[in-house]
Amino acid sequence: MVTPTSQAQTTDTAMTSAELWRERLPWTCGPEVVAAALEGEPHLCSLSGVWAGGGAVVACEPLRVATPQEDPFALLDELPAVSHDGADAWGAIGGGWFGWLGYRLAALVEHVPLVDVRPVPLADFHLAYYDHLLHRDAGGSWWFEALVTPARTAALQERLEFLRARVEAELGRPSRPAASPGPLRLDSDAAAHHLRAVAACRERIAAGEIYQANICLRLEGEYQGSASALLRSALVHGRVPQYSAAFDTPAGGIVSLSPELFLRRQGRLVKSGPIKGTAHRPDDPSRAVLSLEQLQTSGKDAAEHVMIVDLMRNDIGRVCEYGSVSAPRRPTAEAHPGLWHLVTTVQGRLRAGTGNAALVRACFPPGSVTGAPKVQSLKVIAELERSGREVYTGAIGYSSPLAGLELNVAIRTFELAHGHIWLGVGGGIVADSEPQAELEEALIKARPVAAAVGTSVVSA
Repeated sequence: MVTPTSQAQTTDTAMTSAELWRERLPWTCGPEVVAAALEGEPHLCSLSGVWAGGGAVVACEPLRVATPQEDPFALLDELPAVSHDGADAWGAIGGGWFGWLGYRLAALVEHVPLVDVRPVPLADFHLAYYDHLLHRDAGGSWWFEALVTPARTAALQERLEFLRARVEAELGRPSRPAASPGPLRLDSDAAAHHLRAVAACRERIAAGEIYQANICLRLEGEYQGSASALLRSALVHGRVPQYSAAFDTPAGGIVSLSPELFLRRQGRLVKSGPIKGTAHRPDDPSRAVLSLEQLQTSGKDAAEHVMIVDLMRNDIGRVCEYGSVSAPRRPTAEAHPGLWHLVTTVQGRLRAGTGNAALVRACFPPGSVTGAPKVQSLKVIAELERSGREVYTGAIGYSSPLAGLELNVAIRTFELAHGHIWLGVGGGIVADSEPQAELEEALIKARPVAAAVGTSVVSA
């Protein structure tokens, strides 16, 4: 069973059916204001960008928090049947499971080793079930949304009044700047190890063991604040990647500034948006165009991209109807802060009766941050990387009975615990990868992410 977060919430433990309650709120503020109003509340989480079609979600005080002994994939299917007026439900999320699935869950779906060195461990997964939340839709309107059961009706009415009062009190206050983390450091030993790892990966490729593997390193610093405050800092500066998220838990938190969609499931339609192929995007427009042209004509980046798209087609195809999986022949070049990315949308139609657990198991961990063939690349990663991945390169998002399943790829993701902050970065290694160029690509990816939260990358 899952553990209620307070004694008052123990009266309604079965998730069999619920009714949608949706009430418009008269706010025009951004999500950073709402998150600031709820700073310090239990299990505060916030999502911004294009989640659920665009907008933001802020939630706190979940009805339940999963224990480490539970199957995190199975929990994604533990959702109530929701009755509603069809018009009221359009665009609603209502509630559901929100949290992260860390990279180490790879060992639950494949027989693969994991790196034992964990400088600051985080929970392998964190999932909390919220039966109410604050939702900003794509048009900028805020809503209180709840999945109501008879035993929770009075409590949810109290929650609405509490949330309304907290946010409206915040509206009259000046913005509260968040403290910036210390510099994110890459020491000389870590840099040298990464160069050796890339070279060793090339040898594995030349020997025919794998075609590609994503080899990563870790930048580390110090930070004493909350995850929510760190995301708020990025939002205030207008840095809102498509799949931004922050989660605060008693044992640590995460701030994801990810641009990448892992899985979006609505009904039986499933989509993925793997990113592979990256180039620096200068501020000068003419140089930015030249950089884009070089990316689009790069044989190395094309090889990386094609392999990962094929891998995602295969993963999704394991649970989709035969012949329904498709992807365009050419990737789209997308502009992100300081970077160009090559992106392809892979989609398919799930077989009847396929649940969220089966879908995520079939595709986890994301192909764009592992390699091909996936299982062997996971083994190579475990042998070559210096320290174990935590949340990084897993997935972050939600499973809702109304909005479906939506998960990002946990890249550009800060992890926080016990005064430490760290950021994983890396890239896909193929036959013609150059170690020094791969190290520089990792740092190119890290610099705009660090700048978004007011810090920098320092190489020793």
